Amino acid sequence: MAALQSPIMTVMMRAAEKAARSLIRDFGEVEQLQVSRKGPADFVSAADKRAEEIIHENLLRDRPDYAFMMEEGGNKGAEDYEYRWIIDPLDGTTNFLHGVPHWCISIALEERKNGKSEIIAGVVADPVKDEWFTAEKGTGAFSKRKRMRVSSRTEINTCLIAGGTPFSGLKDIPLFQKEVVPVFQMTSGFRRFGSAALDMAYVAAGRFDGYWERNVNAWDVAAGYILVKEAGGFVESINRGKHPVFDGNIICGNNGIRDFLMKIPQ
Repeated sequence: MAALQSPIMTVMMRAAEKAARSLIRDFGEVEQLQVSRKGPADFVSAADKRAEEIIHENLLRDRPDYAFMMEEGGNKGAEDYEYRWIIDPLDGTTNFLHGVPHWCISIALEERKNGKSEIIAGVVADPVKDEWFTAEKGTGAFSKRKRMRVSSRTEINTCLIAGGTPFSGLKDIPLFQKEVVPVFQMTSGFRRFGSAALDMAYVAAGRFDGYWERNVNAWDVAAGYILVKEAGGFVESINRGKHPVFDGNIICGNNGIRDFLMKIPQ
């Protein structure tokens, strides 16, 4: 986090830390549940909701006038809000469900003025690895008090690209198969880690050079959006001209390979 933490970031971090403690305890139980016939699905669903309730309770107490967009709890608060929290209490639920230690908490703050929305702060918390990614508009992106920058790689064959793959039931599997071919052919690799928020945090940290995904929700990518922007990268909608957070089809990366990345979506 930044050396001088703002009041709003203190509020966000405090809520994330409390939810993280709850999720870490629950994650410790998942391995034991793997061997049961019923499996851990119901338990993980309850853990997800419990974490969201913790975040909601804490943010509501500290900023009672702010509205909410939450994965589990939906929209709450005034429709004519100026500020709104966008929350995913557990991004990477499938990983969590299977005992894979790659999941996170994502909290973003949206500001709305004159009918236009902008993400002005974000936290992506990976409590298993004790990594906390934060960003505020105009102040930069940080992890463990160190400033983050997107990568400077411009040679496509040295780049590592992340993305989200369609899951069972979606109609865009053939489209993804077509899009990923040049990534396989021209880059040093493709990664699908199962958490959009962490994928974008890794772009901000320079670990991934780019990322794209279709059919994502605002709570999946809102915090990652400002992380990448404040780390010097670009974030756009695959459907040009729309807001990348609310469109549901997002692409981001370092500006040195922007032209290549923007040609990925068909």
